[in-house]
Amino acid sequence: MNASSYIPDPIDTSSIKLSDELLQFVEQLACYVHENWAQGRINEGWTYGPERSDTLKQHPGLVDYDSLPESEKEYDRNTAVETLKFILARGWSIEKKPIE
Repeated sequence: MNASSYIPDPIDTSSIKLSDELLQFVEQLACYVHENWAQGRINEGWTYGPERSDTLKQHPGLVDYDSLPESEKEYDRNTAVETLKFILARGWSIEKKPIE
């Protein structure tokens, strides 16, 4: 399959509702998604830059989560929400246990 014939086919998660507890967890997971992405970029030699430059390996998103523009946070939140919904749709459960 080549890129021009690729048609994304995510499962329908529209009927999955997240509990209030999981909705509160979304922001933490979104922050983790960003931190993990940023660490990967840094490991590849990327640094902060005011504009994205693939040539210079600079990216404006290489800042802490709280400093991201709301649009970028929303992207990470959506990733978190859809990941949680996918887990639940596939029959898995998520429960909070005390952190030792």
